[in-house]
Amino acid sequence: MTASALTEASERDLPGEGAPVTAVGLRHGWIASVLAVLAGVAAVAWHATRYGHWIVDDAAITFSYSRSLADGLGPVLQPGAPPVEGFSDPTWMVLLALGKVVGLFDHGLLFGIPDYVLFPKLLGLLFTAGILTLCHVAARQVFRRHAWAITLAVGLTLAAIPSFVIWVVSGLENSLFAFAVVGLAVLLFSAVRKERTLTWKVAVGAGVIVAFAALTRPEGLIYAGAYPLVLLYGVRREGFWVSVRYAVLSIVAFAVPFGAYVAWRHSEFGGRFLANPSVAKKQGLPDLMSLVRPGTLILYAGVAAVVVLAIVVIWALRKAPWRRPLAALITPFALGVIAFGVMVPDWMAQFRFATPVWVLGALAGTMAFGELLRTVKVRWRAVASVVVIAAAIPSLVGFVQQSDEFVKDPTVPACLIADRFGRGFNTYADMLGLQQASLLLPDLGGSSMTSRLQLVDMAGLVNAPIADLTHDENMPGLRDYVFDTVKPTFIHSWGPWAGGNGISLDPRIDRDYYPIFIYPGPGLRNGDWVRKDAVKDPAKLQAVQHYAATTMMDVEAYRFGNGLDDCGPTLEPGQTIPPKP
Repeated sequence: MTASALTEASERDLPGEGAPVTAVGLRHGWIASVLAVLAGVAAVAWHATRYGHWIVDDAAITFSYSRSLADGLGPVLQPGAPPVEGFSDPTWMVLLALGKVVGLFDHGLLFGIPDYVLFPKLLGLLFTAGILTLCHVAARQVFRRHAWAITLAVGLTLAAIPSFVIWVVSGLENSLFAFAVVGLAVLLFSAVRKERTLTWKVAVGAGVIVAFAALTRPEGLIYAGAYPLVLLYGVRREGFWVSVRYAVLSIVAFAVPFGAYVAWRHSEFGGRFLANPSVAKKQGLPDLMSLVRPGTLILYAGVAAVVVLAIVVIWALRKAPWRRPLAALITPFALGVIAFGVMVPDWMAQFRFATPVWVLGALAGTMAFGELLRTVKVRWRAVASVVVIAAAIPSLVGFVQQSDEFVKDPTVPACLIADRFGRGFNTYADMLGLQQASLLLPDLGGSSMTSRLQLVDMAGLVNAPIADLTHDENMPGLRDYVFDTVKPTFIHSWGPWAGGNGISLDPRIDRDYYPIFIYPGPGLRNGDWVRKDAVKDPAKLQAVQHYAATTMMDVEAYRFGNGLDDCGPTLEPGQTIPPKP
């Protein structure tokens, strides 16, 4: 008996699952499915309200590139800047650029909310709806009329996980990436269930989806292995060389669009084969920590809940009539966990790289638990439900704590950077009478949206020479490049950057620069500097120093204390923060 026949036979044996399907039943089922998806999205949106108008600063880097693209300037951070691939999410950038073209993004208020806040968050919720719709497609193939319950359970589970909600509404590409990965997983699930894995449509479809994922997040490349791995499940029956041919077809379908982009990258960005952020972040081969790192996800999700769901999924992989499709669904999940381990650890909170893992884990676990409930006798269903609920309680408590911590200290808000470094240094330049000036700093998101100065990225994400020097760990060379070649008008250094690159400790900063403001306290020198040859009037320098010590420190304190606020209707180059009267 085939897997498809086994599934159908299992469904016929369930009370209520094998009832004749009428037009009324179809209509009610459709309504229940739509309501389940909408309820899941609403739950995610409700949770997202905890994080107010927060947008992470890294997202604003993509915002700036999308602005330039929509304005016809090409892939540059600012008008007049050299083309550098400082973004790692081309598909997301294009979506934002299209939003700007049609007037939904980077124009002003939208329903009374700044569109740089609302539009990317609405996109995140839209793709969340797409994710839940895909989950329903998978559940419908196994649970038929009760697929809405599986979809609703997945939606509510995701809405409870701060890591998922935070990054879906962060302004970054997480929702789009998860949508692509879940689409791949559901395609493979359906293909195995219907015994259509060895078809050109599935092979090409899988390859194209992987290409899209890889153009949304760099680690999307790993999912190129999903379809070939799934083909291994049927090698003995179908034949090795047949599987190889379709695997090659899928890889070609992936390689054509992705290879075209890489060729364009090489041509457009001075011979680069990797995105500039990948170079700057020194992404390397897996090491021993790659095996340990996924354990942090288990601790975050709750050990008890993970263990219980793992047991249920393992049971389903052995006993469920749809165990082969389930194995296909879990394959992208496993690759996502591997990718999380291999990626250079992210400095941002709440596991930014784990979004697809949460979705596929919730879907596989919920479907496996649903199979358990309809398989065991009634009295054991209550026992199983109690065990799952008991295991979930510590996870929910932990999620509340994680959410509370993030509300108190959200990851670098774009508005903090827009005010402190964009509008703030614009004001410095205006007060000093500088028409043309440059600024070296490590935060390029909000600052690139508001600064009229030429920005130089201390972190190297949007600066190719600094990316190469950082990749090679050549900090003396980096300092020589800054002081002897770039000679920025302004320098800002804070946090780990002072000790990491030593720019603020280099003797040349005292030789060539006046301090505007130095943060008090022992240890590393952090603060703002201006080149001595840019200061023509000592009185103006004193005015800037007073402005920094008063107005800018108040602005900084406000932004650190109110990281969930927006920063006005628009983010435009040249905006300033007037000194206190």
